[in-house]
Amino acid sequence: MFDALTERFQRVFKTLRGQAKLTEEHLDTALGGIREALLEADVSLPVVDDLLARIREKSLGTEVAFELLPDQQVVKIVRDELQELLGQPVRPQLSSRPPSVWLLVGLQGSGKTTTTGKLARWLGEHGHRPLVVSTDVYRPAAREQLEQVARAIRQPCFPGAGLDKPLEIVRGALREAKLSAYDVILVDTAGRLHIDDALMEELSLLKRELAPAEILFVADAMTGQDAVRSAGEFHRRLGLTGVLLTKLDGDARGGAALSIRKVTGAPVKFVGIGEKYDAIEPFHPDRIVSRILGMGDVLSLIEKVEKTVDEKKARVLAEKLRKSEFTLEDFRDQVRQLRKMGPLEQVLGMLPKVGPLANLPKNLEIDEKQFQRMEAIINSMTAQERNDHSVIDGSRRKRIARGSGTSVPEVNQLLRQFQEMRRMIKQFGSLKGRMRGMGKLAGLS
Repeated sequence: MFDALTERFQRVFKTLRGQAKLTEEHLDTALGGIREALLEADVSLPVVDDLLARIREKSLGTEVAFELLPDQQVVKIVRDELQELLGQPVRPQLSSRPPSVWLLVGLQGSGKTTTTGKLARWLGEHGHRPLVVSTDVYRPAAREQLEQVARAIRQPCFPGAGLDKPLEIVRGALREAKLSAYDVILVDTAGRLHIDDALMEELSLLKRELAPAEILFVADAMTGQDAVRSAGEFHRRLGLTGVLLTKLDGDARGGAALSIRKVTGAPVKFVGIGEKYDAIEPFHPDRIVSRILGMGDVLSLIEKVEKTVDEKKARVLAEKLRKSEFTLEDFRDQVRQLRKMGPLEQVLGMLPKVGPLANLPKNLEIDEKQFQRMEAIINSMTAQERNDHSVIDGSRRKRIARGSGTSVPEVNQLLRQFQEMRRMIKQFGSLKGRMRGMGKLAGLS
């Protein structure tokens, strides 16, 4: 996400390092680079011009701290102006009297049905009782698809059996929600390949009937300015309360995320960051800006760690580390917890691009199967071997390799990695403590 934009910004800021004073000539060069970077990222031209004008005004003004170096001055101003562009975080809205209705709208193929499931799961994890319902009576098997999604996330779905009109379906869903005490109804609406009057009239009828607390436009971030233009049209006709950008983890240039609030007036409220049903999160403008500028997203990483790390196991591990008793069993648990955090490319993307991390390849790919092989190797060991790796001699390595479907060199490699991790963890502490330390260093906690 935003890799190309981050790389361009880093190059621009590098040209300012070593300068004793920020001159207009230096600023012109930097702003030219920033302009190219934003346009290549598919940010709307009017948005780019307005942003650069404000950066220039503040960079040559007196608003910057005197003690900052030229590159630090520009980074601070760019950060502040990007955050202003994206706006403040906006919390999802709920009605004063449940059930609250969230109407999901958008073009066909934008990912509304999968996103409905993701939102239902997210709501369920945050203390709500959601009910999902599809009013797409036109696309073959659309309603059956949402039922399958609901089963996968273990959330209820109103099938609307025997009903074939959107208004009838939502009225039935409302009755069901009130009878069964569901507090949020997620309505997956029909889409079109293009915006037409028939679609908009149907959505207007649903809006009048349901009085939704949220009208969320689901947009594919990969489509860039096309997503922005479509959102603008939907906002004009329906009055959107927010936007949900899907596929923000893909090879998106990021322009939609940076342009959509300025162009449409509707804030981004959620972002989809992967294919799994838990790959959705509220939109945090400040964190996105930090990642764009190469500063990482330590807060989100801390949240991931706290969500996946077992507190009891962490305390036991800390005690083992204190006594230098870290075993292959513990190593396997650490690998499992790391995998729970999601794709490792995303995890690394949350780290600041400084020190050795500054030189990581832009499109780093990590073989997830390698972690599966590591687990298979450890699972093929006896309890004695997992608790005391020193007993693993040549014959045992051959047996372990056969049992795990790997080779002796792969077993040897894992044992070397284990010993290296043992040294590192002994030096730096558990993963959770390390992340908290990074948060303190960044002034975030």
